[in-house]
Amino acid sequence: MNMLTQLGPFSLPDAVALGLILFLWLATGWVIEHPPASRVSVSVLMQEYRRDWMRAFVTRQTRIFDATVIESLRQGTAFFASASMIAIGGGLALIGNPGSLSRLAGTLSLDADATTVQLKILLVVGFLGNALLKFIWSNRLFGYCSILMAAVPNDPEDPMAHHRAAQAAEINITAAKSFNRGLHSIYYALAAIGWLLGAIGLGAGALVAAALLLRREFASASRQVILKRAP
Repeated sequence: MNMLTQLGPFSLPDAVALGLILFLWLATGWVIEHPPASRVSVSVLMQEYRRDWMRAFVTRQTRIFDATVIESLRQGTAFFASASMIAIGGGLALIGNPGSLSRLAGTLSLDADATTVQLKILLVVGFLGNALLKFIWSNRLFGYCSILMAAVPNDPEDPMAHHRAAQAAEINITAAKSFNRGLHSIYYALAAIGWLLGAIGLGAGALVAAALLLRREFASASRQVILKRAP
């Protein structure tokens, strides 16, 4: 009976909560990127706007605005990558200092030893590590997009103009997907901090993160604005 309720340093509720957060992390990401046709997510709706952007880019005589937008997107990915890296460093420093973890457990009245707290923080670091990799790749892809945009001929009648612009649009969309995946991991990293309060804290944090992501993708005011048709 004890083996059924205690799995190493964790209890069965801990294992269930861990499975829940990992399932929700994967499931919400999949649903957002593959939404039902009857209710498309904001992320998918924005894909067509990115294609429209590149179609308009072909005929725009002055392209400084487009270069500025791409640079701002790269700056956003760089900011989140830097923030993730700092947070990972802080988490690893905490994991490597059992004395500080013991004091933290005592301060928060956690019913766990330093090793258990280390493993719980490792989950947070894992989500942050995934976010960091996504942000780095997104930054790289936005760089590729800017090069493809620079390769678009100035003459809209050039047979390569629309082809190059379409390539840039698809790379832009892929970069945005990677950026969104990084943001999703940040949400779940914050949810994983709840594990320090126990299995209920982890499960509740996972449910809140999933609810926030789904609401913002499928039931937000910004989605209504994006869907609004021209009069």
